[in-house]
Amino acid sequence: MSFMHLAVAAPFAYAAIVPLLHRSFPRVHTGWFVLPLPVALFAYWLSRFAVVRSGVGEEARLSWIPSLGIDLSFHLDGLSLLFVLLITGIGGLVTLYSIFYLSKTKERIGRFYVYLLLFMGAMLGVVLSDNLIALYAFWELTSLSSFLLIAFWHQRERSRYGALKSMMITVLGGFAMLAGFVLLYIMTGTYSVREMIPQVGALASQPLFFWAMALVLVGAFAKSAQFPFHIWLPDAMEAPTPVSAYLHSATMVKAGLYLVARLTPLFGGTSEWFWLVSAFGLATLFWGSFQAVKQTDLKAILAFSTISQLGLIMCLLGLGSAALAFEGNVSDVYVLAMTAAVFHLVNHATFKGALFMVAGIVDHETGTRDIRKLGGLAAIMPITFTFAVVGAGSMAGLPPFNGFLSKEMFFTGVLNASRMNFFSMEAWGALFPIVAWTASVFTFVYSAVFVFKTFLGKAKPEQLPTKPHEAPLGLLLPPAALVSLVVAFGLFPDIASYYLIEPALASIYPSLLAPGDDFHVHISFWHGWTAELFMTIGVVAVGSLLFWQLRRWLGVYGRLPRQWSLNALYDGALEGLERGSARLTNAYMTGSVRHYLLYIFTFLIAVVGYALYRTGAFGAIDPGYPGYAPICIYEAMLVTATLLATLSVPFARSRMTMIILVGAVGYMVVLFFVLFRAPDLALTQMIIETVSVALFLLCFYHLPKLRKETTSRRFKLTNAVVSVGVGAIVAIAALAASGTNGFESIADYYLEESYHLGGGKNVVNVILVDFRGFDTLLEIMVLGIASLGIYAMIKLRAPRQVDRKGDSSNES
Repeated sequence: MSFMHLAVAAPFAYAAIVPLLHRSFPRVHTGWFVLPLPVALFAYWLSRFAVVRSGVGEEARLSWIPSLGIDLSFHLDGLSLLFVLLITGIGGLVTLYSIFYLSKTKERIGRFYVYLLLFMGAMLGVVLSDNLIALYAFWELTSLSSFLLIAFWHQRERSRYGALKSMMITVLGGFAMLAGFVLLYIMTGTYSVREMIPQVGALASQPLFFWAMALVLVGAFAKSAQFPFHIWLPDAMEAPTPVSAYLHSATMVKAGLYLVARLTPLFGGTSEWFWLVSAFGLATLFWGSFQAVKQTDLKAILAFSTISQLGLIMCLLGLGSAALAFEGNVSDVYVLAMTAAVFHLVNHATFKGALFMVAGIVDHETGTRDIRKLGGLAAIMPITFTFAVVGAGSMAGLPPFNGFLSKEMFFTGVLNASRMNFFSMEAWGALFPIVAWTASVFTFVYSAVFVFKTFLGKAKPEQLPTKPHEAPLGLLLPPAALVSLVVAFGLFPDIASYYLIEPALASIYPSLLAPGDDFHVHISFWHGWTAELFMTIGVVAVGSLLFWQLRRWLGVYGRLPRQWSLNALYDGALEGLERGSARLTNAYMTGSVRHYLLYIFTFLIAVVGYALYRTGAFGAIDPGYPGYAPICIYEAMLVTATLLATLSVPFARSRMTMIILVGAVGYMVVLFFVLFRAPDLALTQMIIETVSVALFLLCFYHLPKLRKETTSRRFKLTNAVVSVGVGAIVAIAALAASGTNGFESIADYYLEESYHLGGGKNVVNVILVDFRGFDTLLEIMVLGIASLGIYAMIKLRAPRQVDRKGDSSNES
């Protein structure tokens, strides 16, 4: 196992000992024990910069299921390094933040850090896995661990609702993604992404190519909250604020973006990929920014803002994929869009993580996140106000923050897209800059709402649950670190260019680089009076006007019918499924054992009969029975006695007679084994029959007396048809199996090898103990568990309950 495997396994292993640390040191906040791990991992990944910059990367492989081509193959390149730094770096800041945000006495912080570490390890596995099946396993583990984090306050109904909603949408998307991975394997013969890339020339012509692409994108869109799968993200805001700052700004929601970027070398350069990724991203950008303006909860504003910003990055990833449709300098224009996508991905993690922490500070120190109750906090919380201004300014795309640079590059990307003369962009390309500019106006408005409605204006102390005050140093340090990066990457963007963007581009566009070549990215503030700058000025002007007149036009949101929303569709679908499943279940779960047996036996007749028909087994039955020994007088007598005993059971008038007749049938089988010289089977059958008869007698002794009931002719006819059908189909299956020889019999192998391999002369015993040892072991386990259950039921004594009169009675 390599050190890379150990780095991924470390969060899982540490999560196992967190409960022990929590119980052993109750006076110390468990977060202090957890904090060193993400810090150490962040330092380790920082040390791999030189390896990644060299273009070689780093890989490690651990065999898992080699027969299926599945292994834990990890590969570190520029793209995965960018994400592991976000996962561990912001993970460390979130851990520090949570130490001061979550009370060690009022919250179950032991569980919180277990879930957080599980999520951290799963995300590391997602971004480092080269094998698609291993990536899928970690992918779904992120959904499970995020479900636990979102439902951390499980006593709240909204927390449970949000957690279930997020898991259902992301897990179902993951299933679709898995199907896409399987189709890719069918086309390429491998699950390794790096082994698929050299085959990209032959992929696009295969009939499964589009379906593999579409299924993969469903998983990516669901995880990254793209329209129409975005509805889970706002409800996930019921999680504690540290969870929101971690999952919904830097990690989980970025997993879909990572997958799209990682698979761009496979699918990029095709019109289908270009349109699906960029169009859905653009729609998500607009709808998220439009919906964010009407929110009154700080985290709800940030939730829809996250949806919008994720759509912006997704759109850029789609536009940047056009670079793979060309070779040479013509593709450089579209590489700029991918550069903007990577840069804004980093920028969004910094300013959105800081803003979530600001929202948490406001909630922690005032007791509310409702902007209708907030206001005038700038004088009381000046440091938090400063962080909010920097984060919101970057989110709105204002200088001198990093968001301004990546937003200008976004405008450049959509303007270049409008001038494209391929992929049918001549007709639709103009929509890209129009929608992008409109969404940016709404982005400016909700950024202003976040700052002005919270920190400026008139203070409302009488509406606040607690007296507001500035946050302690522990809550201020993590957002301080993030806003410092916002300013640093804004003033010195080439730091991010050299260490993060250029290696990531080399991972996304390996086919555009000559051997030994590299991407050179230079980002600067001033490019003259460009169209992009005028678009920004227009955003600020129109956005300021809309914010000033917000009350006059905010009523437009009330005109959107609630019942037509995607949330209503989701809730209605769930309610419909619940009602339908209840009706279906009530239709067949009648409480009648006879009905259940009818279902089982009818299904047996249908399935076995169809299988016999499809395999041509009916033709293998020869009524002459060739090759069989003649039937002797003893066998005929036993068969006659068995049939008479069997046919007498339905006509018996007492349970005792029925039990005796059924037992007689069993003992006739014992005589058959004796006649056929199988003493061990005869002994086993005799013991089982004796015990069964005794148990039947004990059970039926306690039942009420058998009453003769009048039953309809239809009732009797149904029973007769099903019983005859079961008997006939079993007999036909036995005769067909005896009359066919589709496979070489394994009996000869057992006869020849039982003594040589098993060391026993009794073939049956060797088969049970050696050749089928695991089956026997499991059978013994089942019998042992059943015995313990019976013993527990015998020894169980229900507690005695005293009624109001003072009498005691057993609870039933």
